[in-house]
Amino acid sequence: MKKLIIPILLLIVCFTLSSCRGDDEMLVPSTGTQVQPPTHPEFITGFYLLNEGNMGSNKCTLDFMDYTTGYYHKNIYAETNPSVVMELGDVGNDIQIYGKKLYAVINCSHFIEVMDKKNARHLGTIDIPNCRYITFHEGYAYVSSYAGPVQIDPNARLGYVAKVDTATLQVIAECAVGYQPEEMAIVGNKLYVANSGGYRVPNYDRTVSVIDLNTFTEMYKIDVAINLHRLKADRYGNIYVSSRGDYYTVPSNLYVIDTQTDEVTDTLDIAASELWIDDDYLYLYSTEYSYTNEKEWEITYALIDTRTKQVISRNFITDGTEKQIKKPYGIAVNPETKEFFVTDAKDYVSPGTLYCFTPQGKKKWSVTTGDIPAHFVFVPK
Repeated sequence: MKKLIIPILLLIVCFTLSSCRGDDEMLVPSTGTQVQPPTHPEFITGFYLLNEGNMGSNKCTLDFMDYTTGYYHKNIYAETNPSVVMELGDVGNDIQIYGKKLYAVINCSHFIEVMDKKNARHLGTIDIPNCRYITFHEGYAYVSSYAGPVQIDPNARLGYVAKVDTATLQVIAECAVGYQPEEMAIVGNKLYVANSGGYRVPNYDRTVSVIDLNTFTEMYKIDVAINLHRLKADRYGNIYVSSRGDYYTVPSNLYVIDTQTDEVTDTLDIAASELWIDDDYLYLYSTEYSYTNEKEWEITYALIDTRTKQVISRNFITDGTEKQIKKPYGIAVNPETKEFFVTDAKDYVSPGTLYCFTPQGKKKWSVTTGDIPAHFVFVPK
């Protein structure tokens, strides 16, 4: 009789979980892998990694690295929230922490998933069409939105930034910006928004919108370059903004905006797909492709000193591990330990790999992730 009890209980649990999630959807349990010994961090207890999942596959997943145990936990959201049908949704595009809440921007599912930062437990959602990136300031979240459907359209409408009350999770205002707005950064009381115009190809946008947060109105646009994407602020009052180019004759490039004058002061003549700033250093990688030359993807890395705006290294991975990375897709630096991470999306349809490196660029460990590992957020103590 005792031998029968445990299997029966397991069947009951499985039936309950599958009933909550719909007849055709089964819960995939999380998996844990110990990648390093337990540590006792002073400030950062771990990080979340949001896996985008291929568009249309509804395979966005969430992983968590726990420094206190040394375990990397893959696909934690489904197990933590078994009653949430369809789990995280279609294409995770950004993840951030503000206060006690964890925010995941789910682009093609048109909402922001709000969770408890301690355990990723579902707290609510914020409905915003074609949402892209999120940032925070004085109790409010600011979310960039393409506004329209997910499709190439030469007549695609202007995008906007939604202002969200983080206490109520309600959108309280919208501010129109450029076409298909992407990443944002706040310096003082100004919100900077990179406008891509990606849906209106070949008529890309080429501006950064500047919003006055006191009035939540667009003050003006800064002309930079076509098809803007990444936008990061350093601690010297500069904004770094990347251009993806047109994938034909105009290459990717990186520009610097002085937020005192709101003018472009530097063109760095370096391709950039993703940026991460830690202290005085900007880490970047680039994955470039040109239809005109029909060349293979050109993958490069660089480290920039934000004090001088000079490239100080063309490869911060120093042990040759970069040769194993097929398609770099995410980058992050632990602000406490200074170890850094690079993800590999591989073929974009199968599980990726996360690589951890020492501050000196030597590989510490690697682990399998969900599909298209992309966006990091570190969890403060």
